Amino acid sequence: KILIIMSASQKIAEIEAEMARTQKNKATMHHLCLLKAKLAKYKRELLDAATIKGGGGGEGFDVSKTGDARVGLIGFPSVGKSTLMTTMTGVYSEAADYEFTTVTCIPGVYKYKGAKIQLLDLPGIIEGAKDGKGRGKQVIGVARTCGLILIVLDASKPLTHKFIIEYELEGFGIRLNKKPPAIRLHKRDKGGVQITKMCPLTKLDDDTIKTILKEYKILS
Repeated sequence: KILIIMSASQKIAEIEAEMARTQKNKATMHHLCLLKAKLAKYKRELLDAATIKGGGGGEGFDVSKTGDARVGLIGFPSVGKSTLMTTMTGVYSEAADYEFTTVTCIPGVYKYKGAKIQLLDLPGIIEGAKDGKGRGKQVIGVARTCGLILIVLDASKPLTHKFIIEYELEGFGIRLNKKPPAIRLHKRDKGGVQITKMCPLTKLDDDTIKTILKEYKILS
């Protein structure tokens, strides 16, 4: 017998491939919702491993929170994040005319009306960051610890760069400028799962909700 142990990254790749193969219709909605639940679970496991000590995990990314708020500077390489960081905080963050000048997380403090705001100059991310390309996992891991994400763009480049960055962040559950769904979960010792709806659900039915909860071992 051969025991195959798959990493979270491999499981994510398999689930995404299966979702791409599956046609979207009423008959497959239950199956797709379950796949999405598993995908979210494995992505969270992957990020939890990368957000140790409040940073992104790995050398140069373990930065402790300080001050009254934390802001992460996110953008493609060589768009001016380091220059903005140096101008606002006085902390030197190397800037040059080549990409990937910043390779670790550089912290600084911006003082405003008595408040101390921690700024983090993060390495540039690239398309595919959510899949682990470049230092995507570490950068997004740090971004999840920030109260505000500031996307820095090059005005001479297409606006699609903003949408690509938002897509990469959303791939790991960072949904910018969106209110979280109004969902409340109350765990009980027994009695099974009871679902109360305040409005009609158009994407999920009760059986799908129970299946998703079962994936997270929530039975009552």
